[in-house]
Amino acid sequence: MQREDYPPDVKFVDVDGREFILVGTAHISRESANLVHEVIEQERPDAVCLELDQQRFEALANPDHFAKLDLREVIRNKQLSPLLINLMLSSYQRRLGDELGVLPGTEMKEAADTAKRLGIPVLMCDRDVRITLRRAWQSVAWWRKLWLFPAFFASLFESPEMTEEDLRKLRQEDIPNKLIEELGAAFPSLKTALIDERDCYITHKIRNAPGQRIVVVIGAGHLQGIERALVEHIPIDLAPLEVIPPMSPAWKWVGWGIPTMIVGALAYIGFTQGASEAGANALFWFLANAVPSLLGAIIALAHPATAAAAFFAAPFTSLTPLIGVGYVAAFVQVYLRPPFVSELHTVSTDIAMPRRWWSNRLLRVLMVFILTTIGSSIGTFVGGGKILSSLF
Repeated sequence: MQREDYPPDVKFVDVDGREFILVGTAHISRESANLVHEVIEQERPDAVCLELDQQRFEALANPDHFAKLDLREVIRNKQLSPLLINLMLSSYQRRLGDELGVLPGTEMKEAADTAKRLGIPVLMCDRDVRITLRRAWQSVAWWRKLWLFPAFFASLFESPEMTEEDLRKLRQEDIPNKLIEELGAAFPSLKTALIDERDCYITHKIRNAPGQRIVVVIGAGHLQGIERALVEHIPIDLAPLEVIPPMSPAWKWVGWGIPTMIVGALAYIGFTQGASEAGANALFWFLANAVPSLLGAIIALAHPATAAAAFFAAPFTSLTPLIGVGYVAAFVQVYLRPPFVSELHTVSTDIAMPRRWWSNRLLRVLMVFILTTIGSSIGTFVGGGKILSSLF
């Protein structure tokens, strides 16, 4: 294939005597895999840059990467929510890949394999996916998160149907950039974290890649932003893009304000209405948190000791923002019912099948985390409402 035969997905950008060959791909496409192979073979660049971080590249190179997951470490680092989102995305891509007969990320693996065979250095040029997910999540207002989760779960059980021809039309009609514009209109902060910041990050990395001619393999949605950043010589500082923003001071006030208010209200009730009334309200608080959390663990078919841990921990974890009952219950469940290796191999497939959530031990851990957390949240509002009403 000669240059004049390349599709519109391939763009040539000359900057300061260097040539950047941007190859826009669909991440689940045999056609994209063939394209990157042909471009690298034809152009023989000095380096190949991939829209991957090291963690995702290793996961791509090792399809059984979930089997090496240290769940206890994930729980200690409070990373169950990012893990769940990662599993959802992986599941959707895998099901779409099954429809097309190609694994997600095939074009990235093809680019790496072709470059290595030709002795061309391969560089990972994307930001750590954990930083991206956490910046994206923290950028969304809490009330928008309530809308995102149902939408996320709904897409989890959809049956994606798309052909290579559909993917080709999407790329040729610049649909990726239209979708990005729509995302930016609906969730400006989410687009910033997922698209704009990564455009800048990748641009900085490819500018610092060795050699005069660089092939850059990226999703089609990043083509426009990276090309503009290169052509316009936009200055980029990576430091602020690698920082996970701290929790808002307002949320810290809320996190400590609610338990302080509950404890203060109980003390005031004891002082003005007597110890028995304070004790009755404290018992209501305990049960309002404990019972829904226990029910959540039961619905998840958790180990009896996990259910007991949820019951007794919920009333107390509700009084501190440092740890939630979901993490306590999940840790006990992992300790008592660790996932089988075979279940870790199939988790990205099982997550799309509702009945498998109860049979796959990793998914059951996630259910324990979600349902006990929801139960405790309900209990906090119910119990807090009852205590505050007792003041008057």
